[in-house]
Amino acid sequence: MNLREETEFLLNKYRLRANKNLGQNFLINGAIVDEIVEKAKISENDIVIEIGPGLGSLTAKLAEKAKQVIAIELDARMIEVLEERFSLYKNVQLIHADILKIDLKELINQNKKDNNWNVKVVANLPYYITTPIIMKLLEDQLPIDSITVMVQKEVGERLEAQPGNKEYGAITVSVNYYAEPKVIISVPKDNFNPAPEVDSCVIQLKLKDKHMELKDEKLFFRVIKFAFTQRRKNIGNSLTMVGKSKEEIRQMLGELELDINLRAENLSIEDFARIANYLAESN
Repeated sequence: MNLREETEFLLNKYRLRANKNLGQNFLINGAIVDEIVEKAKISENDIVIEIGPGLGSLTAKLAEKAKQVIAIELDARMIEVLEERFSLYKNVQLIHADILKIDLKELINQNKKDNNWNVKVVANLPYYITTPIIMKLLEDQLPIDSITVMVQKEVGERLEAQPGNKEYGAITVSVNYYAEPKVIISVPKDNFNPAPEVDSCVIQLKLKDKHMELKDEKLFFRVIKFAFTQRRKNIGNSLTMVGKSKEEIRQMLGELELDINLRAENLSIEDFARIANYLAESN
């Protein structure tokens, strides 16, 4: 039985349909599941956190390689399937919870018994809350090595975009502060049941050991937010939202050797850090 047939069997057995409100689309290409596990480099020293396991197709493959899989699922109907499917697995822990409300740091501390164990996140993310989930994983500064997740193609392109690219935005800079993102697998929409309206991709985020030196991290993210809120404006205008006059902004950009007519999409993460540090020193 291939994954497409297995998915249809489980949906019929439990009389289930994908919940559109929860962004459910079940991956039905077994080769892609195998490639996700391979690219995530799962080993017997890894604890894997899976978000939204659904019917458990990826969970089963992860469990074959990992020391432990912690699968967090919001849909009570899926929990019923997962509990029956993995009842005999000693290395699969199921948690019925909202990923955005759970204390992941505490969860990891409870399960990571050895410093030689690595923690990785691998998931086919619900598309309607992809960005909040990714930012939670990064902002909570969890002791994890990598994040390998399925997202919409346009989200993946936005996360790995370079300055000057039209896809480059606030989320790009924010994610790159914490990690190095790279799209590693392209997944056309016909690999899902039901097929979504857009193509997908798998993106891998390798967490940085050391972040950039910032004098005020909150100010850094405020600068990014303000700069991209009015991205059609040049930075000479958009940065006045941080509470400085146009003349003060002009002076700052001159000292930093940045063209006042540049737009936010033209600035590198290092440029934003320099701006934030200048503002922090001048306050």
